Amino acid sequence: MTDSIESGAVADGQGRNLPPLQLHVPEPPARPGESADFTHFDIPAADAAPRPDEATHPSQMRDFAYGLVRVLDEDGRAVGAWDPKLPADTLLRMLRYMALTRAFDGRMFRAQRQGKTSFYMKSTGEEAVSIGAALALSRDDMCFPSYRQQGILIARDWSIVDMMNQIYSNKGDRMKGRQLPIMYSAREAGFFSISGNLTTQYPQAVGWAMASAAKGDTRIAATWCGEGSTAEGDFHSACTFASVYRAPVIMNVVNNQWAISSFSGFAGAEATTFAARAIGYGIAGLRVDGNDVLAVYAATRWAADRARANGGPTLIEHFTYRVEGHSTSDDPTAYRSAEESSKWPLGDPIARLKQHCITLGIWDEERHAAMDQELAEMVRDAARDAEKNGILGHGLHHPMESMFQDVFEDMPWHLKEQQQQMLDEWKAAGL
Repeated sequence: MTDSIESGAVADGQGRNLPPLQLHVPEPPARPGESADFTHFDIPAADAAPRPDEATHPSQMRDFAYGLVRVLDEDGRAVGAWDPKLPADTLLRMLRYMALTRAFDGRMFRAQRQGKTSFYMKSTGEEAVSIGAALALSRDDMCFPSYRQQGILIARDWSIVDMMNQIYSNKGDRMKGRQLPIMYSAREAGFFSISGNLTTQYPQAVGWAMASAAKGDTRIAATWCGEGSTAEGDFHSACTFASVYRAPVIMNVVNNQWAISSFSGFAGAEATTFAARAIGYGIAGLRVDGNDVLAVYAATRWAADRARANGGPTLIEHFTYRVEGHSTSDDPTAYRSAEESSKWPLGDPIARLKQHCITLGIWDEERHAAMDQELAEMVRDAARDAEKNGILGHGLHHPMESMFQDVFEDMPWHLKEQQQQMLDEWKAAGL
């Protein structure tokens, strides 16, 4: 006797006719040439989310991982329980830092296109994520950034000439040309060295926070990664340690909808939110409008207060959009709709804060235009100063022997021999 096979069914060897299994492959809402559509996003009203007490147990915060903390409404007003009620000078400082970050990005992008450096990554559309957090944290809290948080250094008044020196890998580069451009390191600014390996900063941040708690310090840690990086093992290891030891750390997931050329669905966005990853670990989770700098500030301040009160870690998903390509090596028109950036429903973070300041009567279009001009000139002058130290194509900017230095406190004998051999061959070649 043979098994009867229904249409599309497969016999499993036990007399059962089962439908064939199907593999789900995520597909973005729109490809190049198609119309962008964000109607599937649920954007709640700006005043919809309540603000829980900082001591709330993670088990009582499930809804916050699926909602969206917002402050600025469509009319530019700050509304709701999360409104941080910041003074005018702080609002204008936020606006200036975001505008400076964008001007810096624009100048360095052009420098790469002119062949002055090999690589650059812009943060256009994501400035609020860095600036809002930097101003909510204490100056001595330790930041473990990814490669699109240059705004943290800018908001901490770090020298943009120093940042440009690193991008050019010139003789003024504190990293001595050993790091890929944009992978800054500034211990004095509480800015841990950026790594090109995805999410290595997460367990480092958690470990630093654990050490701070073990020593009885008062400083907390904050770290950032993209939504695609939540698929890395380091992310989950960090969540486990943070949860078990209640580390005073803020773990930021910047959901800008796209990893290098694959949309967020490949990291799990179709199934749930990224803030919901906190639930399974027993961590407080918040999902925030990442284009609303006041919401970012308020959520970061809430998480920082919680950490300082020994309430444990917080995971914050910043729901935002990457306007530009992943880097200067990327062409986003090859994999996504050209309309996306203009149709993004949460707008532009700088334009939204500008509108808010104008609504309050503390700002106007004329002053904003003057500020943009001033910042453009400031960045231009800084670039000229940095370029005096050298750019790509000007040859070596650091002594050859320096490649053997800064690894061991005392250089071992075998490295000394290798260093001398290299210098002898270099001299013999007439270089």
